[in-house]
Amino acid sequence: MPTWKLTLEYDGTRYHGWQEQKNARTVAGMVRAAAEKLLGNRVELGGAGRTDSGVHALAQVAHLRAGRRLSDSMLARGLNDLLPADINILKAELAAAGFDARRDAIGRYYLYQISTRRTAFAKEYVWWIKDRLDVDKMRSALECIKGRHNFAAFCEQRPDEKSWVVEVNAVEMGIDGDLMLIRIGASHFLWKMVRRIVGMLVEVGRECVGVYEFMRLLLPLSGHSTMPSGPDSKGESLNVAAHTAPPSGLFLERVLYREEDRPPKALVAAFPLGS
Repeated sequence: MPTWKLTLEYDGTRYHGWQEQKNARTVAGMVRAAAEKLLGNRVELGGAGRTDSGVHALAQVAHLRAGRRLSDSMLARGLNDLLPADINILKAELAAAGFDARRDAIGRYYLYQISTRRTAFAKEYVWWIKDRLDVDKMRSALECIKGRHNFAAFCEQRPDEKSWVVEVNAVEMGIDGDLMLIRIGASHFLWKMVRRIVGMLVEVGRECVGVYEFMRLLLPLSGHSTMPSGPDSKGESLNVAAHTAPPSGLFLERVLYREEDRPPKALVAAFPLGS
């Protein structure tokens, strides 16, 4: 049974995430339907990451196993002919029989786009922040998450989650005109982890939360399996979930299977704003 590695991009606006769900339009569901129609039989499909509802991907990776063999180019072209315009197969390549897009990945990179101005065209690909943000304080807070930490405070906890410890190996923040770009690379990501980190970074930028208070949300590697609360600079409880950034600005940028797969150092906007 041939196994392909698919690299695909998609606009997640119309979809309830990547993962297949009953009675919901998902990216994986659309890809599976196209593959089964093209190949004429049932297929096995698995993705490298479960992007949430409304989240986009610049280079999601999936494995596809089927009982019929096609050339790589015919598979990619055939799938694209059947897929809607907001899902696009960038590349299909024959892989080893045991290739698993999720288990074989050694890292993932996410990119978040914050717009500092109102935009008529890019609102589905950015989070527009009206307030002035202190970029230096946000950078300082972002640097705190590098390394191995317990991110229980920054995620929506799933019943089947066994650990909230994540190794963050890369963080970057840059300005591109009216866009603020935040990139985070890690071994894996927890549910809503990036969006909650970004949401709290914005609170730091607004000077509603201090850098030290942000840092205190990173829990010890053992213990504390529930989200803590603590005082913010206004003397209120720090409710991380309430500050979850919207999915519109989030992109799965890259999935790593080798160290050399890392994205270029220069931060590039996924959807740049015009001047």
